[in-house]
Amino acid sequence: MIRFARAALLGLACCLASLSPSSASDYPNRPVRWLIGFAAGGPVDIVARIMSQWLSDRLGQQFVVENRAGSGGNIAAAAAINSAADGYTLLFVAPNNAISTSLYKKLPYDFLRDTTPVASIMQLTNMLVVSNAMPVKTVQEFIDYCKANPGKIAYASSGNGTSVHMSAELFKAMTKCDMQHVPYRGSAIAFPDIISNKVQLIFDNLPSALEQSRGGSVRALGVTSPQRWPGVPDVPAIAETVPGFESVGFYGISAPKGTPPEVIETLNKAVGEALKDPKLVARLAEVGGIPKPMTPAEFGKLVADETEKWRKVVEFAGVSVD
Repeated sequence: MIRFARAALLGLACCLASLSPSSASDYPNRPVRWLIGFAAGGPVDIVARIMSQWLSDRLGQQFVVENRAGSGGNIAAAAAINSAADGYTLLFVAPNNAISTSLYKKLPYDFLRDTTPVASIMQLTNMLVVSNAMPVKTVQEFIDYCKANPGKIAYASSGNGTSVHMSAELFKAMTKCDMQHVPYRGSAIAFPDIISNKVQLIFDNLPSALEQSRGGSVRALGVTSPQRWPGVPDVPAIAETVPGFESVGFYGISAPKGTPPEVIETLNKAVGEALKDPKLVARLAEVGGIPKPMTPAEFGKLVADETEKWRKVVEFAGVSVD
């Protein structure tokens, strides 16, 4: 009788396990949180919401964008890494995650060790935009103005360790311009101060910089890609004036280490399908993005390569955050 009871209990447990809402085989069967390390309205947020809507429609569960701004995206990264590795908490990955590894000296995690790459979404450039009050219309005029006014120019960023921050630091190092850094909790928050000339410029991700420059709120001087960017061919590459200058970003998705392979495969396949959808590709193009589908392994290599590249830039620029 006892053996029968034990067998019955074991059978019930197996049955319940097969019906578990956390089962990877029927993923997703409940809403998925997608943590974003920056404020709403910024470039990362714009792309995340485009993708989350597509994934929600395709996979039948809501992908909920959750903004965890602060510390250059490290707050969101830490929250994601410390979440259950079940596929229901994802992290939006951008250059800040590669940069923070060397820029921050006391991170409570190792990004490459503690995350699992899921999918690449797109590549994009940054754009140097200045306040309309600045008496410059070209990159060279801007450099000349900075050198004539050392220490009087302030640049905004979307936080310490972002590509927005490091693009400016690389520019400073390569041009010997003396500029002061003013970090914000996202570029969307910074633009009112740029427009009012409280700070004079930003090397922002193209989506929001393009929106502001097209609207006439700020003036675009150059893109940070080595050549002119396809979406804005009329804007010069900064490298045309500063040879060798380059800062091209990437957007993608990672999950906590240990997330089931079936979940990673489902998400990677869905993102790959999204990047073949002409309507979604057109929306990414509107914000200056070029789709870059990759396997999880390829995306993981990209993040590792970017981590090493930005380590060299951090050392070259001589900056760090404790």
